[in-house]
Amino acid sequence: MARIGSQARPQGAGSYGRSPTFKSLIWRIVFLHILAVAVVAIFLPLVLFWLLNSEIDQLHRDAMRAQAEVLAERIVAQPGGVLTFHLPDSLKGLYSEAYGRYQYDIRDAEGRLLFSSHRRSAAAAAPRSSESISGAAVTRDIDGNTVRIRVAEDLAHRDVIIDDIVSNFFRRVGWITIPILLILLATDIIIFRRAIAPLLKASEEASNIGPARTDIRLPTEQIPREILPLVTAVNQALDRLEGGFRVQRQFTADAAHQLRTPLAILRTRIETLDDRAARQALHADIETMSRLVAQLLEIAELDTLVLDPGETTDLRAVCAEVVASIAPFAIAQHKDIALRGTDAPVRIHGNAEMLQRAVFNLAENAIKFTAKDTTVDVEVGEDGSVRVRDCGPGIAEVERELIFQRFWRADRRRSDGAGLGLSIVRAVADDHAATVAVENLPGGGAEFTLRFRLAERAEPLPSAGGGG
Repeated sequence: MARIGSQARPQGAGSYGRSPTFKSLIWRIVFLHILAVAVVAIFLPLVLFWLLNSEIDQLHRDAMRAQAEVLAERIVAQPGGVLTFHLPDSLKGLYSEAYGRYQYDIRDAEGRLLFSSHRRSAAAAAPRSSESISGAAVTRDIDGNTVRIRVAEDLAHRDVIIDDIVSNFFRRVGWITIPILLILLATDIIIFRRAIAPLLKASEEASNIGPARTDIRLPTEQIPREILPLVTAVNQALDRLEGGFRVQRQFTADAAHQLRTPLAILRTRIETLDDRAARQALHADIETMSRLVAQLLEIAELDTLVLDPGETTDLRAVCAEVVASIAPFAIAQHKDIALRGTDAPVRIHGNAEMLQRAVFNLAENAIKFTAKDTTVDVEVGEDGSVRVRDCGPGIAEVERELIFQRFWRADRRRSDGAGLGLSIVRAVADDHAATVAVENLPGGGAEFTLRFRLAERAEPLPSAGGGG
């Protein structure tokens, strides 16, 4: 059986985190939106300027055409066919050369100048009309005479403010589009974050999925319709994985249970043998096989055990119980085991039964490798740590990670273990978000250290001697 949590990450999985900003969906959208804002911030004022200028030109032409219509009404044909033009006093000031803002020209069909607000000749008037005057013209038929009335405004005149509005648009009005677009960008970011909030919640749920919590499924409530097929497919994949885990765990547990009965029968039959030496050798083999079966059952139970995040226990009481239970095993091998460290309770987050199995396997492993007539120390620290020290040969540096793999043994010729004890220790540490480390001692031997999370100090502490 392999635990998902102990498997190596697939190659390339770490590359996703090399550029988190670029990989982020929000930042991709924001980056593209910034580009859009920059483009809009440049072209929107230009478009507005063009629209405003076009509208002003149209209003100006309409105003000039209306004035030309008024002037056309003042042209009268006399009985001899002569045209006369009479400008009322109310309009003379507007077209006076002293004021200089408005001008008019009235010409016949051949373009000859009939009436004008300025006294210059037609040849002299034309250049000024094309250079500084902008206006409109209307054509009328008066008693068979075609006349063309043209009214213009000098845009350079001090009283003309429309042109100033256009020219100052960028400086006084155009800039306002930039903060408006930035506010829109900030609003979009908030909207994007709210939109993907269900995805963030689903990712938090996914982080809790593991071999011990295969029952968790990603929530589908409020998931965007475009993402829902992916979430549904993931949940279906988790259903299949859970079924596979269930079959695997059940097979291990069933196999271990089924092996217990043949081993018990075999132990009974060995007792009938007359050869004492052979009987003792077979007994040793039976004990090894029984230990292997017990460890397989232990692994199956650990895989199905769900840890309550709020559960706490007394680490020192757990270690004291382990030392008391394994002491006869150590004494039978002419070795000793001692509990050291703090005498006060040490409350940690964890399950007492799982912790007992982890500390028991560490102690049993230390007793196997420590020299005769030496002591194995189990030290409990106030920081939530457990240190198990032996006086054995130590562990080579290249083997310090291998020893926690299932069924790994440095010496394959040894028959006193199957290489499962330390893998159980690592599994318990992973389930408790704890760490396990090993190092050699200066005077010889090895030291295994388990570090657990301390419980909050606000929690009530049981009296000394209370077990976990």
